[in-house]
Amino acid sequence: MIEKTVFEAIEYRRSVRVYDDEKKIDSSVVKECIEYATMAPNSSNMQLWEFYHITSNDTIKKIIPLCFNQNAAKTAEQLVVIVTRKDLWKKRVNANLNYLDTVYPPKADKEQSSREKFAKNYYKKLIPFTYADFLGIFGLLKYIIISIIGLFKPIYREVRNKDMRVVVHKSAALAAQNFMLSMASKGYDTCPMEGSDTWRVKKVLDLPIGADINMIISCGIRKPEGVYGKRFRIPFEEVYKEI
Repeated sequence: MIEKTVFEAIEYRRSVRVYDDEKKIDSSVVKECIEYATMAPNSSNMQLWEFYHITSNDTIKKIIPLCFNQNAAKTAEQLVVIVTRKDLWKKRVNANLNYLDTVYPPKADKEQSSREKFAKNYYKKLIPFTYADFLGIFGLLKYIIISIIGLFKPIYREVRNKDMRVVVHKSAALAAQNFMLSMASKGYDTCPMEGSDTWRVKKVLDLPIGADINMIISCGIRKPEGVYGKRFRIPFEEVYKEI
């Protein structure tokens, strides 16, 4: 297999709606591409995501009607469901702190460098302040305080529960793009499907209440008719703004 360069993969990647059932994809290659997905940049390195690699035909059959029987789902050989896990923020904080202990072995406070103090305080104080909430009450209180402080100086304002939900979905979307471009580099095709009943998909995957479906991505090898025409984009000059 001759792998494509980054630019070739970007050009090659299309949202494929019909896959060739006579051309199989290797699950181990898809798994490798998911591993590349985990290397995506993400907010505060919290990695509040999970990746469900669906290879079971029975499970795929359950998910197809939940994607409204669209061709991208019906003809897919495998599915990848990207899930956000904002509810795991405490666990991820501890993981980052444990990692920092390997970078900066614990020592007396006065012996710590300013970088070490900042990094550890970031996860011990700032991240808990940002993510902690209770029925939206603490989030609203934080928002009011931040808004008042923001009258006098620049400050981070996304502190409500709904704001942090956007943050983790942005990070998961970056991982999804990493995955799809990695698949394209292997000559495999994908389609991110927006249309789905995410609540029922959560039930099929037995996800906890704190999990959210970010994206369901179908995988396979394209049929020519699976790409619906030439790529259309708004003229670059209309969306590019140099300041």
